Amino acid sequence: MLSIKLFKPYYVKEEGEYIRVVLAYQYFSLLMDDEVYQFVPLEGREIRIHRETQEIENKDAVFVFQKGKRYNRIVLSDLMKIKEFQQHLNTILSPYTVMQQSQEKEHQINDVIIELERHNLLRLIDRALDEQNKEDFYFYTSILNKM
Repeated sequence: MLSIKLFKPYYVKEEGEYIRVVLAYQYFSLLMDDEVYQFVPLEGREIRIHRETQEIENKDAVFVFQKGKRYNRIVLSDLMKIKEFQQHLNTILSPYTVMQQSQEKEHQINDVIIELERHNLLRLIDRALDEQNKEDFYFYTSILNKM
């Protein structure tokens, strides 16, 4: 029976398309057969998550855990089957996913503002035409053409 004793990242780094959760000694331990095994970075030492899909990219990474002179190798895909592991990982990643969602909303808001500004310019052009004001008409159409 596997369970998570401690799971804290050494650091989390955002790199391009990926979020990297880097692990180190003393920050990750498992309870296996009523014994605590400490993570040792002999093979895999990071979890790489694709920013857009939120999928773990390196599911085949092998993590090594040590208890005295005994070592256990566990594949990341097996760790992902542990509910506690997924909960801890989601907690670690939550600030990064929320930031991405807020940036996406900000982008959508900017699109709406640009569209509203365009409609406003079209109304001002219509008013300049109704008033036969050539100066305003040329001014507003030049602004619209720059958009």
